[in-house]
Amino acid sequence: MALAHERVFGQRYLPLQPAPYKAYIETYGCQMNFADSELVAGILQSTGYGFTADPAEADLVLLNTCAIREHAEEKIWQRLKYFQSLKHKRSHLIVGVLGCMAERLRKKLMEEAPVVDLVAGPDSYRHLPQLIRQVEEGHKAIHTLLSREETYADVAPLRLSPHKVSAYISIMRGCNNMCSFCIVPFTRGRERSRPWQSIVEEARTLADQGYKEITLLGQNVDSYNDNGVLFAELLQRVAEAVPEVWIRFATSHPKDMKDEVLKTIAAYPNLSPYIHLPVQSGSDSVLERMNRGYTAAWYKERIAAIRTYLSDAVLSTDIIVGFCGESEEEFQDTLRLMEEVRWDSVFQFMYSERPGTLAARRYKDDVPSSVKQARLEQVIALAQRIGLENHQLRIGKVYEVLLEKAARRNPEDMAGRTFSGLPVVVRDASRRYEPGDKVRVHITEVSAVTLIGYALGAA
Repeated sequence: MALAHERVFGQRYLPLQPAPYKAYIETYGCQMNFADSELVAGILQSTGYGFTADPAEADLVLLNTCAIREHAEEKIWQRLKYFQSLKHKRSHLIVGVLGCMAERLRKKLMEEAPVVDLVAGPDSYRHLPQLIRQVEEGHKAIHTLLSREETYADVAPLRLSPHKVSAYISIMRGCNNMCSFCIVPFTRGRERSRPWQSIVEEARTLADQGYKEITLLGQNVDSYNDNGVLFAELLQRVAEAVPEVWIRFATSHPKDMKDEVLKTIAAYPNLSPYIHLPVQSGSDSVLERMNRGYTAAWYKERIAAIRTYLSDAVLSTDIIVGFCGESEEEFQDTLRLMEEVRWDSVFQFMYSERPGTLAARRYKDDVPSSVKQARLEQVIALAQRIGLENHQLRIGKVYEVLLEKAARRNPEDMAGRTFSGLPVVVRDASRRYEPGDKVRVHITEVSAVTLIGYALGAA
């Protein structure tokens, strides 16, 4: 599954810059899509585009899409209706659909969404300037060929965050795992790793620009391999290149996570012990139908290894309920695994059949939606209880927290994360601190998903 643990639906903030033409980019889906939007912004900027946070001002609107679930695609169809209304007012407006949904539904988008002028898949972003010219000349434009070589290693992303706090670096593209439920291998192509030198250089550039945290991204970072430089060695080289920057990564695959990676994290003080390790199910028979390549016992052995090497590890996972043929006993296996592993956070989903996947061809989506919903609610309730119990053990402790932004509920508070990835709300911090500051925080209360406390001073 493609980084499904942190969905970034509808991110629209872009720097405002004076330029003859303005582009507006909306991003849906995962961290990888957000990183891709920054690549696209860099390409457009190099051709003279500025950017706007208001689509009503734009000359070019691009939707970077997700296809991992039906609900994500439904959002795009609704947004296209809105952009159709904008186009009635701005007849020169160019509307494009990018990303995984563009790759999967390229023909349907062109035939059923007349507002769409161009379609570009994840490996086609270099061609955007030519595609835009085609549209300006009065033609529809489409490019969705998948590549075995494209990594965009030489493309400078335009960072979209309003604060220089956290940044993404894509270290690889595509996926060779054929999980039966997953559309990613069909929308992002085969796996290829970016040269390690370009990753280290980009990390150094970000550090020089003042970024405090970098997340290395890949569909399966554990299979990174640049001519024999494996993921553990890449982590080492990045950690040594920017020792003052916190380094995270996502996503790991249980069948590929090696002890060498854990040893490397333990050896470098700027490598975060946060690990997202998607399990998907606690049932061996469901895991086999999912083609995940491991058993529940194998997964638990990997969790034990993580906790052996990283005593302060923070763990999260993905769980899918209602996969093809899932019986009540198989679902109970998942609940039992949750009780045993006790993840700090769980990202839970109902199975959504994606046309073209192995599951859609091989199995029947036969679990009723009402059963899926009931099971999802059980997983959510259990995850919240375990998360709250885990967090209650952290009351009274002091953590170093990287502040990211104003808190959502109270602008006088600030939101941030600990080095190990725990979300924190810092009370009454906005008058004394800014995004990017590191502070020591005394935890006084918790919820199922957040630590809450007061700053004791700069870290």
